[in-house]
Amino acid sequence: MARDFLHQTVRIALERDAWIVTHDPLYLRVSDVDLMVDLAAERIVGAEKMGQKIAVEVKSFLGASAITELHNALGQTMVYRSALRRLHPERMLYLAISEDIYQEFFLNAFIQEVISDYQVKLLIVSHSRQEIALWKE
Repeated sequence: MARDFLHQTVRIALERDAWIVTHDPLYLRVSDVDLMVDLAAERIVGAEKMGQKIAVEVKSFLGASAITELHNALGQTMVYRSALRRLHPERMLYLAISEDIYQEFFLNAFIQEVISDYQVKLLIVSHSRQEIALWKE
């Protein structure tokens, strides 16, 4: 399976932000349905605090239509979220996108409403700096 163009950038950005990548990809099997979320990572916040666990689906939005890419990303996000609730309820799911597509497409008022309606958590990464630019809860 081909990895998304932004995949390695997201992995490096997570590691630079003190996340430990535990799965690349994270395989999920629910009722004979096989799924693969691009990455899973953990971060130990502190000795006395609970660690954080996330799963990350990476999308570059390099297709001809950003809205079609969003349709696909939302569909995957909803299915992966349901699978994670059953198998790994401790993991929060994030959709990783580039800072460029965030600025060009995701800041549109309607797209912001869609993201809010579906409660999609975003991980925005700078491709050029290979760093996390923003977490959107």
